[in-house]
Formats: sequence, C-alpha cells, structure tokens
Amino acid sequence: MSCLVREAGEEAGLGIDPRDVEFVHALHQLPGPGRRPRLQLVFRARAWTGVPEVREPDKCLGWRWFDPAALPERVVPYTREAIAHVRAGRPYAEGGWE
Repeated sequence: MSCLVREAGEEAGLGIDPRDVEFVHALHQLPGPGRRPRLQLVFRARAWTGVPEVREPDKCLGWRWFDPAALPERVVPYTREAIAHVRAGRPYAEGGWE
C-alpha cells in the first residue's frame, strides 16, 4: 500500500491515506509472444486530498474523469480491461495464456 500512496503523490500530486484504499482487481496477463507476464493490481481510493496534476508529462497526457461505461478511445488496453472486470465485480482475471 505504501507504494500506491507514494506513487499517487509523485505522479499525480494526490495525498491518499492507506485506510481509504481497497483492493478491487488483479489482472494476470501474458501480453504477447516473447513478452513477460504481467500482474496488474487495481485499487480504489475512496478519498484523497489535492487536485490531480500531470507530474510526469512524458508518461501521461492528462488526468480527467470519465464515465467507466464511455471511456475515450485512447486508454491503455489493460486499463480498459481491468475497469470492465471491476465493473462486473470480478476480483481476478487472466488473459493471453491460451
């Protein structure tokens, strides 16, 4: 949890209390031939302080709120997939292992 709290501050300028965070999903993927497996852990923060700001412009275009049912075209594929699983109430999913 300390990593999530630290990264939220470093990457978005947000203060998060670990007591306001809950685990919501694990996405275990094999992203393609010759690629290493990835495990994406997804958490939900119920509260935070600060206003999101782009602190790593080489890695992030911007912070905006979107309806999870109407995400913009340019969303990282594993993020889109994880959001779909969270909305469906699934705490775990895997892909690319076929």
